[in-house]
Amino acid sequence: MIKPEDRKHLDFEVWYRKALKDPKFKAEYDKLQPEFALIEAVLEARMKKGITQEILAKKIGTKQSVISRLEAGKANPTVSFLKKLAAALSTKLEIRFVG
Repeated sequence: MIKPEDRKHLDFEVWYRKALKDPKFKAEYDKLQPEFALIEAVLEARMKKGITQEILAKKIGTKQSVISRLEAGKANPTVSFLKKLAAALSTKLEIRFVG
């Protein structure tokens, strides 16, 4: 077995922990937290239901590529779309401001 220190590539977790120590990187990363939370929530709910992107898209009346872009963080969904998404996943949309 190859020891981590003998690897010739950079382990993501090692890079990630180091990158978060940089205040500028951490500030930018923290700005994206809502997007990451949305992506995680959608993926988790879809997987829990055991449905594909295509099935979810059909339930909403959109294309699979729209769901793919959303899960990849390349979309900026409206609240209306998120309501449809929540209904299709038999979940409740909850938006909060946390202080």
